[in-house]
Amino acid sequence: MVAALTVGLAGCSSSGGREESGGGGLEAGQADTEQITIAMITHQAPGDTFWDIVRKGAETAAAKDNVQLEYTNDPDATKQAQLIQAAIDKDVDGIAVTDPNTGALGGAIESAVEAGIPVTMFNAGGPDALGLGAIGYFGQAEIDAGVAVGERVVEDGGKNVVCVIQEQGQQQLEDRCDGVRQGVAGAAEVERIYVNGRDDAAVTTGIQAKLTEDQSIDWVITLGAPIALDAVKSVEGASSDARIGTFDTSQELVTAVQDGSVAWAIDQQPYLQGYLAVDSLWLYINNGNTLGGGGNVATGPAFIDETNVDQVAEFADNGTR
Repeated sequence: MVAALTVGLAGCSSSGGREESGGGGLEAGQADTEQITIAMITHQAPGDTFWDIVRKGAETAAAKDNVQLEYTNDPDATKQAQLIQAAIDKDVDGIAVTDPNTGALGGAIESAVEAGIPVTMFNAGGPDALGLGAIGYFGQAEIDAGVAVGERVVEDGGKNVVCVIQEQGQQQLEDRCDGVRQGVAGAAEVERIYVNGRDDAAVTTGIQAKLTEDQSIDWVITLGAPIALDAVKSVEGASSDARIGTFDTSQELVTAVQDGSVAWAIDQQPYLQGYLAVDSLWLYINNGNTLGGGGNVATGPAFIDETNVDQVAEFADNGTR
């Protein structure tokens, strides 16, 4: 469905828009509509390559739609709210934003809507997005994704699982681990541990210490590709037999699935999230269009494992998966 939606959007965007003749609105694949400015504000932490894929999607849509894209980020929710306010003060034409902490960010998002700035949300904050006034949300349902992971762990024989949270205070990460616990349905034990995701060495040490302490742990579930790659080092350092599954991907993570050091990954298609967050604002501003029919637009989850990783790899190589 998402693939069909993307194809449909590409068709609309390459032939729609405004033109003096009243016909199609793009010249050589680019909109001839008046340039607009869209602020994209995320909770990206330093060094997290996941966001490179998001930005590539956003920049592709911006180039096509004649959009000036202004990207800012801060993993601290209070500072991210300040970035939203700065975009409001600048009177941008649209805001695309992630919401890992509605308590800290909800007021700023509502302020943007009240100022007449259309807002799209993506990646984090799905349950609250439309209630805050966003015109659309693009991402995966985190608890549902966690349930799928829990079920997969049980299917793969897991009995003792650690779910590693790399950033405290981000609701979507807690939701993922909650979903994992629901998904195992009592067939396995699930414990969450917290690490400092902004420090790779600390992540490796923290996971390794847990594995050394409890050799019965047979699965490590991480919530981001860089954390999974740190976990590979942890498993080796602890001489553990634990297997690794993760949320999210990167080019390096896809390689890890290919060589078997990571069993599988949940893909939420970050390129698509970035692309749709920008393109949907262009559609709304120029045509009054909205996507999703009053609901969130799902971009995941889907498993990448040994059965399909080679097909994904070619897209990971060009930075779109």
